[in-house]
Amino acid sequence: MLRENMAGLVAFATVAKAGTFTKAAAQLGVSQSALSHTVRDLEKRLGIKVLARTTRKVAPTVEGQRLLDRVVPMLEELEGELWSIIDTRDKPAGNFHITTTDYAANTIVWPKLRPVLNQYPDIHVEVVTEYQLTDIVESQFDAGIRLGEQVSEGMIAVRVGPDFAMRAVASPDYFQAHGKPQTPQELTQHQCINLRLPTHGGLYAWEFEKEGREIRVRVQGQLTFNTIEPILTAAIDGYGICYVPDGLAADAIAAGKLEAVLEAWSPPFTGYFLYYPHRRQSSPAFSILVNALSQT
Repeated sequence: MLRENMAGLVAFATVAKAGTFTKAAAQLGVSQSALSHTVRDLEKRLGIKVLARTTRKVAPTVEGQRLLDRVVPMLEELEGELWSIIDTRDKPAGNFHITTTDYAANTIVWPKLRPVLNQYPDIHVEVVTEYQLTDIVESQFDAGIRLGEQVSEGMIAVRVGPDFAMRAVASPDYFQAHGKPQTPQELTQHQCINLRLPTHGGLYAWEFEKEGREIRVRVQGQLTFNTIEPILTAAIDGYGICYVPDGLAADAIAAGKLEAVLEAWSPPFTGYFLYYPHRRQSSPAFSILVNALSQT
């Protein structure tokens, strides 16, 4: 009986503690439908209802609470023993897939992971750069790195980068020929270099804020890219105004290759966070990656 019910017991305990199938699915790294099916199979085999479901949340039934009180401590003890055995290995190992943006990969992921990978040669990492908000559970990623406001509900989130601002920049030659915009709305009269987002196939609307007033501007121009590095290069070459993180443009501004405008309108963005399902938290090799990425 234990063998066929183990997965169901883990699923039931996670849902009961999380209060919703959505949060529990994120913690376990499975789809919501698969999790619901697992719990229903457990109820069918036991011949009792362990969860009372409503439109907004779930809660243990009387029988479910009794099962929860007895089973959860044993499951936690078993998991602790398993990880203590894994911790005795001399060489932490694992294969991990992480989704992030190209900017975060270049400025956060690689600089922080480079010394770790030298130290732990049996840890393998695949980094996929993309701008779409990927469901890391369904896409079978171990973790994602996105801005704090984009982190999925129910995930464990760890800050890996500071807050930053966006900058509207262009070459001195461009501004000499076309003038400098004094307000965000004037950007519509300029050649601007767009970033295409894969989600819905749309273009990124430039976000500005001043004294509590928020403005989003949809700009136009000859060039559109789906990654940020060539956008900066095109701006340096004089093909228009681009909107990029201040850290990306800093060196070119210092060298006189770019000039910033609308700085009073540049809002701060919450920095990047690493987020992942609860099931990943106890892996020694994954903990090494989390600790490395969270170092300031």
